[in-house]
Amino acid sequence: MARHKREDGTEQVDEDPEARARQVCLTLLTLAPRTRAQLAVALRKRGIPDGVADEVLARFEDVGLIDDAAFARSWVESRHYSRGLAGRALSAELKQRGVAADEIRAALDEQLSPDAEVTAARRLVERRIAGTRGLPADQRTRRLAGMLARKGYPPGLAYRVIREALEAEGESAPLEDEPPFDYEDSDTE
Repeated sequence: MARHKREDGTEQVDEDPEARARQVCLTLLTLAPRTRAQLAVALRKRGIPDGVADEVLARFEDVGLIDDAAFARSWVESRHYSRGLAGRALSAELKQRGVAADEIRAALDEQLSPDAEVTAARRLVERRIAGTRGLPADQRTRRLAGMLARKGYPPGLAYRVIREALEAEGESAPLEDEPPFDYEDSDTE
């Protein structure tokens, strides 16, 4: 570190950009897991030169402090079980955080089976269906389908699960709103 006097007489310390980059990364990683892309953005915002940032990030990856694949697996597991998010929503969140498409696909394949998505959708509908009692069947269906859509569930799965839940209550779901196919997720392909 170089020290020199400012015009006002106070001492200023010029920090090594590599040391600053390491400190920024360590501070952010202490607060929460981050992807390489998130750390790169943080370093850029703090004026760290791209070359220095790349070197520091590569070193952090080498020693295992940054692992986007592990981040993706953990994210999928956590967000699916805590919030009931489907693969499509999880994929979008991971893309937004800079995780590569192949790592997203691997995490979803490893952590989220189709059966797990169906089970989660059923659980979400079971928790919310009581709040729609007394409403017409088409309104109940729209509300529940909207909730599942916001969580990333494909329309075919959503309507199938909603129909099952309404039929279990002795009510039939309106068929005119039901899509004739299961929506395929193209986000990770």
